[in-house]
This record gives sequence, structure tokens and C-alpha cells, in this order.
Amino acid sequence: MITNSKVRVNLKDKVAIVTGAGQGIGRVIALFLAGDGASVVVNDINPKTAEKVVREIKSLNSEALAVLADVSSWRQVKRMVDKTLETFGKIDILVNNAGIVGPIAPVTELQEDDWNKVINVNLKGVFLCIKAVLPHMIKRGYGKIVNISSIAGKEGNKNMAAYCASKAGIIGLTKAIAEEVAAYGIRVNCVTPALIEGTPLTLGMPPEQVEYLKSKIPLGRLGKAEDVADLVKFLVSDASDFITGQAWNVCGGRGKY
Repeated sequence: MITNSKVRVNLKDKVAIVTGAGQGIGRVIALFLAGDGASVVVNDINPKTAEKVVREIKSLNSEALAVLADVSSWRQVKRMVDKTLETFGKIDILVNNAGIVGPIAPVTELQEDDWNKVINVNLKGVFLCIKAVLPHMIKRGYGKIVNISSIAGKEGNKNMAAYCASKAGIIGLTKAIAEEVAAYGIRVNCVTPALIEGTPLTLGMPPEQVEYLKSKIPLGRLGKAEDVADLVKFLVSDASDFITGQAWNVCGGRGKY
């Protein structure tokens, strides 16, 4: 169960793609965008969870479409974007949320295949989704892109080298693309949460790792998916029109940057 959004914006007639929206932070983002009027493409690799979120969105009287795609595959990402355009005729918003944590282990024990998988989903996936939507957004002269990074991409976490590297890469990618597309009326930002309770990432961590990360948060608690989703809503709304190329912390005071 999620709480109500604390942010109210007007997303009527907007069309959004949210990747990894079948559960966790992505699900709450999708529901919050739909709650303010957006039509939402729910991307995931799990058809059951994606369809469940679609039903939740339709109960809010908003339009929704489930599209299965592995964001690390250009062919599947392109098909997702084409399906969105075929169904809704446009794309106003892209939220790159899909991600995995990978093994929690010292770098000396990290296997090359594990490294590649984390980088491919977390970083390459963001690149491919942006690459796929940009021609349409450039043609229209409008777009809002929000990439979900992590405070770990700014500060690092021990035994999470691949994850931290991928999330740091998202920040750099965000800043580079924001400069490339600003002249076309497209804003690109990223959000850097601390550990968020109840997500697959958190639930999959050893308890001692969760406690270690919680100990780094001055407010003394884990974040909530709603904390992230409310900031995303602001960033994809017209209220953020003069904001681009920024990395926004949602971290309970942990962030030093």
C-alpha cells in the first residue's frame, strides 16, 4: 500500500514511460504520475506485475499500457518506444527507473559477467531508452527525462562496486545529455535516493548491509518510495522548466555532494 502524494501537478494529456514500473519505486512513480492525469506505459520484464500496475492505474481513471522489455536490449527498447507512439501518439516523459543491485561482494570476488550485467541494465539501459525517445522529443521540441541514480553513485558503498559505478555513470550521462538537448526544450535530470524501504533492492540485501547503509543516514530511517516519486513528479511537471542537468538527493541528509 502506498500513501497519497504530497505534490500536486497537472499532467493531464501527458504520456509517460516508466521503466521497471512493475514494483518498488517504479510502481509508485507510475501511480503518482497517473494520479495527476498522465497516461503511463508500465515497462517491466515481469508480465504479471506490469499488468497489475496497469489495473491499478486504470482504477485511477487514467490510461495505461504494459510493455515488456529488457532495457539492456536496443531491439526491445525500440519496440517499446514504437508501441508507445502507436498507442498514444507521443511521449512527453521518460522515467528511467529499471535497475538491479548485483552481487554484494568485495571487488576481488566480483565476476566479470556480474559486472557486465549490472552495467548493462543500470547504465546501458538508461542510454538506450534516452536514445530511443530523443528523436521524437527533439522533433516536438519538448520532453522531460528523469533518471533514477543513487546516492551511492556520489559517495560509494563498500562491496557494491558495480552498482556504484553504474549509478555514478547515470549522473554523468544525465549532465552530458542535458547539455546536448537543452536547445530543443528537453530537460534531463536525475534523482539520487539513499536506501529505500520495501524495494526489491533492499529486500534482497543481507540485514547487516541494510543496517550499515541505514547508519549513514542522519535522519535515522530508510527512505520511502513516495519520497522519490514526489520529486519525480515535480521534475516532470512544468514547474521545473528552468531545471536541467541536476542530480537531486533524496537521502535523509546522507549526501555530501
